[in-house]
Amino acid sequence: MKYSAIFFCIFLILFSCKKEESNDLKLGIWRAELQVTQDEVLPFIFEVTSAQSLKIFNAEEVILVNDISYSNDTIVFKTPVFEGYVEAVVSNGNLKGNFIKESLNRVVPFSAEFGSNERFVAETNIVNQDVSGNWEVVFSPDNEADRYIAKGIFEQKGNKITGTFRTTTGDYRYLEGVMDGNVMRLSTFDGAHAFLFTAEINDDTMNGMFYSGNHWVEPFVGKRNETYELPNANDLTFLKQGYDTIDFTFPETNDHMVSLADDRFKNKVVIVQIMGTWCPNCLDESKYYSEYYNTRSNTNIEFIALAFEYAKTKEKAFQSINRLKADLVINYPILLAQFGTSDKFKAQEKLPMLNHVLSYPTSIYIDKQGEVRKIHTGFNGPATGEKYDEFKAEFAEFVDALVKE
Repeated sequence: MKYSAIFFCIFLILFSCKKEESNDLKLGIWRAELQVTQDEVLPFIFEVTSAQSLKIFNAEEVILVNDISYSNDTIVFKTPVFEGYVEAVVSNGNLKGNFIKESLNRVVPFSAEFGSNERFVAETNIVNQDVSGNWEVVFSPDNEADRYIAKGIFEQKGNKITGTFRTTTGDYRYLEGVMDGNVMRLSTFDGAHAFLFTAEINDDTMNGMFYSGNHWVEPFVGKRNETYELPNANDLTFLKQGYDTIDFTFPETNDHMVSLADDRFKNKVVIVQIMGTWCPNCLDESKYYSEYYNTRSNTNIEFIALAFEYAKTKEKAFQSINRLKADLVINYPILLAQFGTSDKFKAQEKLPMLNHVLSYPTSIYIDKQGEVRKIHTGFNGPATGEKYDEFKAEFAEFVDALVKE
């Protein structure tokens, strides 16, 4: 009896000291899928590097995620800056859940399998087409209300494809995929947007479908055109007749209003950025502007951003703005111009001197006398390669010339 009691005590001690089984994500490569339609999935690859960090891969882009939380068997991770997050349950070593954007009431089914590093699983091992080069593209070609033009820029090595679509309002960032027979498949996921493109390629033509999450799908057509160029981004947005400048007053915080007429901006070159924290092209532009601003000691240049947020409340909108400023080390003011919608017609009502707000982002260049000298619509981000380099060179040259006036 005495020995039984001793044995029982030892058993209790060992049992009580045993660690609970960890539900942390397995370290290594995962293949994820977002169910965008009943038949189509959007794949992407991520690597878990620790219990509190992972990396999402889109061609040359690597997104570092450090916002990961655990609750029982549920895991939540959120990419930097953006509102969207993945919430999933660990089941048999894999993940199953949803990609969620609360402010837009959007939920996309999500799953992930450990140990697979092939973004797209090819149905064949045949490569019948090569899309390398430039393409003249039209989205929603038969719908006048939704129709818009684009330029496809692709590089293909074997069956692997990288590239992007440039539009008059920005680019679709880093796309990565495969050529499977004569079918091209490309995808990207950045925590804000989930894009899938599929297209049948026949020599110099393409016919495809574009899926944005599970809430939008549209057709597109394209033809090979190595000399094709989009309209000049400096000619699309302009001041209405009778205006030579802009003015506005919006809150930087709940109790602090900022106006373009404030002393801080007088006798200085000012770049006004129309943007949203939810917008990937705005993120790319904000990164560049922040780096430019923070590395210049010239006090004759100022930036001011106007945020048009779809967050449902002012408080959530300011939270998104503050998160963006902290993540990108933005030291110029970001004002809340609108919340509850990112509708461009509503945005144009806030800036009635513009012919329209065509794109997030849009940048307005103002000289030291307060006159608008140029308005640049959209942004060619780093995924566009040489176009991004051209923009940076043009930006620096133009701003330096304004400063010297």
